[in-house]
Amino acid sequence: MSAAGAPSSDLAMRLHRDLDRIWGTPPGVGRLSAVNHTIVGRRFIIAAFVFFTIGGLLAMLIRAQLATPHGAFVGPELYNQIFTMHGSVMMFLFAIPMFEGVAIYMLPKLLGARDLAFPRLTAYGFWCYIFGGSILVVAMLLGVAPDGGWFMYTPLSSNAYSPGINADVWLLGITFVEISAICAAVEITVTILKMRAPGMTIDRMPLFAWYILVTAGMMLAGFPPLILGSILLEAERAFDLPFFDPTRGGDPLLWQHLFWLFGHPEVYIIFLPGAGMVSTILPVMARREIVGYTWIVVSVVAVGFLSFGLWVHHMFTTGIPHLALGFFSAASTLVAIPTGVQIFSWLATLIDGRPQLKLPMLYLFGFFVVFVAGGLTGVMVAVVPFDWQVHDTHFVVAHMHYVLVGGFVFPLLAAAYYWLPHVSGKVARYPLGHVAFWLIFIGFNVTFFIMHLTGLLGMPRRVFSYEPGWGWDLPNLISSFGGFLMTMGFALFVVDVLLHVRFGRTAPRNPWGASTLEWATATPPASYNFASLPTVSGRHPLGDAPELPSDLAGGRGYLGFAREGRQETLGTHMTAATPDQVIVLPGPTYLPLYTALATGVVFLGLLFKVYWLAPVGAALMLALFMLWTRDTGQFQDRGPLPIGRGASAPAHSEAAGPPSWWAMVFTLVADGVLFSSLAFGALFLWVSAPGWPPPQVLEAPWWKPALAGAGLVAAALAGRRAVAVNGKADASRSAGRDPWLLLAAAGHAFALVWLVLLALGTPGPTLHAYGAVTVALLSYAGFHAALGCVFALFGLWRSRAGYISAARSLDLRIGALWHGYTAVTGAAALLLVATLPRLVMP
Repeated sequence: MSAAGAPSSDLAMRLHRDLDRIWGTPPGVGRLSAVNHTIVGRRFIIAAFVFFTIGGLLAMLIRAQLATPHGAFVGPELYNQIFTMHGSVMMFLFAIPMFEGVAIYMLPKLLGARDLAFPRLTAYGFWCYIFGGSILVVAMLLGVAPDGGWFMYTPLSSNAYSPGINADVWLLGITFVEISAICAAVEITVTILKMRAPGMTIDRMPLFAWYILVTAGMMLAGFPPLILGSILLEAERAFDLPFFDPTRGGDPLLWQHLFWLFGHPEVYIIFLPGAGMVSTILPVMARREIVGYTWIVVSVVAVGFLSFGLWVHHMFTTGIPHLALGFFSAASTLVAIPTGVQIFSWLATLIDGRPQLKLPMLYLFGFFVVFVAGGLTGVMVAVVPFDWQVHDTHFVVAHMHYVLVGGFVFPLLAAAYYWLPHVSGKVARYPLGHVAFWLIFIGFNVTFFIMHLTGLLGMPRRVFSYEPGWGWDLPNLISSFGGFLMTMGFALFVVDVLLHVRFGRTAPRNPWGASTLEWATATPPASYNFASLPTVSGRHPLGDAPELPSDLAGGRGYLGFAREGRQETLGTHMTAATPDQVIVLPGPTYLPLYTALATGVVFLGLLFKVYWLAPVGAALMLALFMLWTRDTGQFQDRGPLPIGRGASAPAHSEAAGPPSWWAMVFTLVADGVLFSSLAFGALFLWVSAPGWPPPQVLEAPWWKPALAGAGLVAAALAGRRAVAVNGKADASRSAGRDPWLLLAAAGHAFALVWLVLLALGTPGPTLHAYGAVTVALLSYAGFHAALGCVFALFGLWRSRAGYISAARSLDLRIGALWHGYTAVTGAAALLLVATLPRLVMP
């Protein structure tokens, strides 16, 4: 609290010292325990750029090989590994983690919060990303990198055609990284919806937050199909379950559906954050408010929805029905409309503004040229007859690079120069950035523009050599020359950034004259971002109140004090942004690192076929996750807490909609998509795969699945009853909730027993895909029942330990969500298992 009569600068300095002591990260080895979003965000960005460098070097090897006919630089086996790793590294280890890093670093500052909703989850996601990416890179150095293409089509990636661990490295390494992506998606979604500054209503959110919110939602719906596909393919390779083997009732096309259900939204998952950067930077450079805020928001949401209707766009040549071709072709061209709305809004902003041609703006001009060209060729390949002509040629390679580099890399470079003063506290002293831009821009277009011609001349992608005299010699040589020119540009960019950070001049607080909240922090920012939290009254907080930075530093906003050594920030209503809770965040801890290491034990056990090690790692991982909860919760009700400005709010553990409850909701959304994909897979194989009906089906009497379902339903009802009873009780331990929690655990255990018995009775899981998908459905339900048992027993322990009261019911409510979800999906899985034999048999 403030001391009356002290000068305001002394008060601000005292507040800074108090908050920094609470929010700071220990030095030295203690930095490994960092969970602060500024530190973890920077780590994500640096790591992603390192992977980008690796991917770029692999691209140079590709261009060296293809520069001349009969290139002898590398052989076909090594070339297969190089182009597979180039695509995998750029898509999974650079583009998505880079946007995650930018979002993790920027979002709390843009929203007026002190950190993200789940700092330890952020750190855990970072370590999973590093360990998963390292598996891929180490495998490449040892010569056993994946070599089946970044899309790992079956049957090429199945055991028969890809023996060894190359494909397993991709499946397990990428799945490891995807854990990081799902963590980030949950984290970002909850943070944007629940942690905006008071007054920042949903229609006052910065556009960057809108873009990232839609992107995170797409990740929750887009990644689970790929995770499922990876699990099924790894199960086929490891345990001979024939999901994709057409000789045993499987279908390679199932992999393509699951992959592109992720793969096409992935393009927009990469593009939308880049577009969000454009929408943030461009109005500042144009010195004008952006034109069409509402239209842009609507178009971003529309792109998010439409992107999930286009996945067959990549499968036009697989022999699907003509009606489906027409539908997906129309949907593919339709997405150009909301994308066009954004482009015209940006152009209108420039035309009506007073653009200043500074370095970020230069990169934005590069973005316009490159991305619009990529969008136009995208419309071309959305037309089925044209796509049939250029499918799997270098034309598609050129189109993809124009879209992804234009839509993400150029905006990213603009953002790098725009926010470097914020990150480093310095402004550039040397003009190397302009030279780097022209090298990158010219080099990129020299490389890829002519690649359209190479593709139209018929050169297929993924070939390591070609014959002279087919018209491909000169275009390939020019592309290779452009590639090396572009590499020089990126190298100069790195030099420029290093010089900027080391020798740059001290930056003013807001060098661009922007109006968003991140420029209200110190530069570089303090560990707590804001000494006190702002109140927002419009879309331009700094433009509306230029004195805001000094007011916040002086503690004249919300939470302008340090209380009991706790890391506190505000939670607000999802749409109205009125304060509704005080969120207490955890401090630095090594637990995320240890938990990620335990997760790595699971994946390494599977990779090296040491299967007993995987459950050991899983048990260790579960135990470590349990340890995360030891410093959360409280033993007594605290009631409303003062938050400054004469207001008060409850602690998040006593609030109606705390972040962890919403995190469980969004996690279950992603889980539900995975289950839906599994159910789709089972039905797809029945309808489309050759070799059906199977020789044998499950002949269990109806009451067996009914008993399993009854156990799940009983667990769900008991979980809800525990919450209801707790809400009517006082804070004593004899509230009557414990028997219901015990019953919930018993219901899950009962269901698990019957699910295992049904799985053991399934005939021939390795003989036919029917048995494989039946076991997969039962395993899904069994896994959730087992975790439901853990949730119920955990709630019981928290109840007995005194963490639960009528006001503090968060643990019970989260458990009830899980029990309910498990009952619904478990019942659906059992119904499908019971019905499938009647559907498939004549």
